[in-house]
Amino acid sequence: MHFRLDPNTEAYRDEVHAHLEQVLTPEFEERVYRSGVAHDHDFALGLVDKGYFAPNWPEEFGGQNRNAWDDQVLKEQMMLFDAPVYLSETTRMVASIIRHIGTPALQERILAGALRGDVTIALGFSEPECGSDVAAATTRAVREGDTWVINGSKMFTTNGHIADYIFLLARTAPDKPKHKGLTMFLVPCATEGFEAQAVWTLSGERTNITFFSDVRVGDEWRVGDVDGGWQVLGLSLQDEHASGWGPHLARLLQHTESWATTTTLPDGSKPMDNPDVRRRISRAAMENEVSMLLQRRCVWMAEQGQIPIAEGPMSKVFSTEALERASQDIVEMVGPDGLRSYLEPTAPERGRFDHTLRFSLGTTIYAGTSEVQRTIIAQRGLGLPR
Repeated sequence: MHFRLDPNTEAYRDEVHAHLEQVLTPEFEERVYRSGVAHDHDFALGLVDKGYFAPNWPEEFGGQNRNAWDDQVLKEQMMLFDAPVYLSETTRMVASIIRHIGTPALQERILAGALRGDVTIALGFSEPECGSDVAAATTRAVREGDTWVINGSKMFTTNGHIADYIFLLARTAPDKPKHKGLTMFLVPCATEGFEAQAVWTLSGERTNITFFSDVRVGDEWRVGDVDGGWQVLGLSLQDEHASGWGPHLARLLQHTESWATTTTLPDGSKPMDNPDVRRRISRAAMENEVSMLLQRRCVWMAEQGQIPIAEGPMSKVFSTEALERASQDIVEMVGPDGLRSYLEPTAPERGRFDHTLRFSLGTTIYAGTSEVQRTIIAQRGLGLPR
């Protein structure tokens, strides 16, 4: 078994890299960061035009029938460049679920628009009082004939203020065990009673708390069976749990090596001359290699028709914690200058050290905390009791 890329995939990776290098200018990067929104409509349309939105989808749905490795290197390049693709990713994730289990009417309504970049979908899973225990959702959906009336709130609904739809987890049977009384809906954000309020994160990103006050949606917006929402949710969480965050660490390494080889210290030496600097960089580079291999193992398994049930969380928990460790270590190594603000012209590497440190702290929470990931590994990977 090896995870080397074949020449065609390497060529595709280089093509994507060249596109991102051209369009993600410093001015674009600064504008997106200052907006706090990890989405840019024109950039997303550019991905569609280039065929980079859903390249592994069948051609009849607007894809290119590319293999899992091409899809993987595309994701790696997007992370490496810190491209504003989170809303595109959540849209593609939900569209994939609708493609597999949605009704023909819902597929017709959503899929073509999603693949053109005209339809966007945010995730409405977490709640203010539930944290990572999304199955403890209390947002209610009560059926009245062919209509559902939804009341409740969701936390961390990133891009919920600009999305067209919220992929919402709601409780439809409060008398059933918490995992068995949930249903998934696709809620149009233009529906009366929906509201999104800004919540700003440590990394400068805008997320939202969203409110659903007597929001009424027809049964045609239900995704999956009534009270079968946990199974539908599992399809999306499986993809999220198998995420790898190594490219963020790779980008941090690029900036660190640049700083260490171009900065001149008061005694005339370069930081890279210091054995301690080389040791810290080497340690981060080794963890980056492990992160990449863990993620590529998930891709290999998927290509073999296997589901990376425990291997996905292993990739996620290791790569995010490695990013957090390296960020803290490198800021300590750079010293006080490493905490100067992101995009400040006089900051080392335009403040990437400060920003990556702040950003890294959230990655161990996204898509389930490290504790959740370790629980999945223990129970479903090692067969340990609850």
